Amino acid sequence: MTRKYARRSIFLRSSRYLRLFAFVLFFVAVISPFTIELPLPYYLRKDIKGDYPLVYRYIDSFNGTGGAWHIPPSWANSSSKEPQTILDAARIASESALSKRARQIPFSNIPLLVHQTWKTTAADGWNPKILPWVELWLEDSTKVERGPAMAYFFWDDTGMRALVEEFEKDFLERYDSLLTPVERSDVFRILVCKHFGGIYGDLDTELIRHPATWISRLDMATWTDLKTGKAYGYYNDSVTPDYKTQVVNLLWGLEADNDPESNAYWRQSYTYPQQLSQWAFAAAPQHPVFLRYMDNLRNYTKDHKITAQNSDPLKRTGPAAVTLATKSWLEDHVGFRWTSLTGVKDGGKSKLVTDILIFPITGFHPSHGNHKGVMGRKPITDPDARLCHHGTGLWKHFNLVGEYGKVCRRLFGLCRDWPRITG
Repeated sequence: MTRKYARRSIFLRSSRYLRLFAFVLFFVAVISPFTIELPLPYYLRKDIKGDYPLVYRYIDSFNGTGGAWHIPPSWANSSSKEPQTILDAARIASESALSKRARQIPFSNIPLLVHQTWKTTAADGWNPKILPWVELWLEDSTKVERGPAMAYFFWDDTGMRALVEEFEKDFLERYDSLLTPVERSDVFRILVCKHFGGIYGDLDTELIRHPATWISRLDMATWTDLKTGKAYGYYNDSVTPDYKTQVVNLLWGLEADNDPESNAYWRQSYTYPQQLSQWAFAAAPQHPVFLRYMDNLRNYTKDHKITAQNSDPLKRTGPAAVTLATKSWLEDHVGFRWTSLTGVKDGGKSKLVTDILIFPITGFHPSHGNHKGVMGRKPITDPDARLCHHGTGLWKHFNLVGEYGKVCRRLFGLCRDWPRITG
């Protein structure tokens, strides 16, 4: 009798799990597609001109090859030629910005060049949600009362491909044939900062602070890895860094910050407990982490000649890929312990390692509410918040396997190695 009831109990418990499993599958397959936000109506061009005059002036009505651009008039010199393409414009602006300290982010060698991208400069075809955020980037770039002038570049698909053809010609065939549109955007943002330097921001990012104010002296403070005893931060204790101290060459922010001893990170669909965002970052030209990123991608696409439909962009080119490149480079060069970046126990502090500055999660991923969010995210009103990511998912498409995997990981702690999403 005991065995009989035991078997029955096991069967009933199994049945409950199966019913729950079936419910989740039903939700993902039937309900989820109806919960996906429908496309919003697009703006008419005349409305854009009135409501978002900078978008209209500098992007929508701009007539250029490869996108649209604005270089501050004060950056021009007598030998400057009028650029004919966005590549020419970026080259001129980068050289000009790198020639004067005032045209770089204080405490860094990062030029004040803003890079954004979308398929087309025709703003009446964009999701209208992004228009006020792009307008804000342009305000900070062009209005003197907002801060130092910045050059602004809006790259369309033609301009993105021209950049790859010009500087990474050996990768062009793989760029065209093996990468999805979102993966091309991922690769582009790395390459444009590799070759010209500057600040990259997704269209669904909203500036909270002018980029010229992103780095302060406190961000370079000395800090210690409590497990290894190694000290990091500004290397010269006898000198107090000021805005002319050019220390930082690469700037990232965390998108995830979890206890590395738990499984919370992968149940939330992250690859690493401390994972970098790449919806916004900034860099001086030719940082070796970008070389590592491209080497990794070349090796991956060489060894895995898979089609775009079978790829996982988050791992191959996205946040996990930039995290791997940065993590492995720091491990190789200074023996850095990656999980020491966590702000779980120190309240979230910026951490400088060699010439790489990594903001706490609030830097580029603050909570949208007025209260502290998950993973220690502070609200957008916190002084640590530089930029807010709205996560509109402009590039995403509904994918049953990806959605099922997310539910499976979060609810059951299973499906760890399933693709996070396919774009």
